[in-house]
Amino acid sequence: MQRSFGRGSLELWQGDITRLAVDAVTTAANSGLRGGGGVDGAVHHAAGPRLLAACRGLGGCRTGSAVLTPAFDLADRGVRHVIHAVGPIWRGGEADEDRMLVGAYRRSLELAEEHACASLAFPSISTGVYGFPAARAAPLALATVRDFLAAEPAPAHLRRVVFALFDRPTLDVYARALEAL
Repeated sequence: MQRSFGRGSLELWQGDITRLAVDAVTTAANSGLRGGGGVDGAVHHAAGPRLLAACRGLGGCRTGSAVLTPAFDLADRGVRHVIHAVGPIWRGGEADEDRMLVGAYRRSLELAEEHACASLAFPSISTGVYGFPAARAAPLALATVRDFLAAEPAPAHLRRVVFALFDRPTLDVYARALEAL
């Protein structure tokens, strides 16, 4: 499923984010940037051990933000950067989780634009072990991307944003949210 906003497009795709040929891949990182399981583990595995070494040099990242590193071994697939987005742990919706999730997506988009990326892939940040309900996260994530792509002036570089959703149930949640935008 794909929609256009401004001069850019937003796509939904089911599969492993590390298989996409995009300028930047976003991972759902922890605040210590220590690697982990799920999407973060897959990205670290595909990018190789130099990614973790680069992350250690950054000193962490606050929740609701993101930082950028080289893609290391993912460069073999055309990926230039890994963006480490730190989403919130779900605490029932009363701990500013929505604002922090939007911040993680927004900062990732800004970093992609600042580094002249034409394409960017996102996972569903915070909806795995962090427990953020996908049905609540999807509209926030998609609206953030829509607003960024449709902004005036339009982004100079970023033209394609792909949500790489690992399983069919998550893809279905995002598809319903995209239809409602």
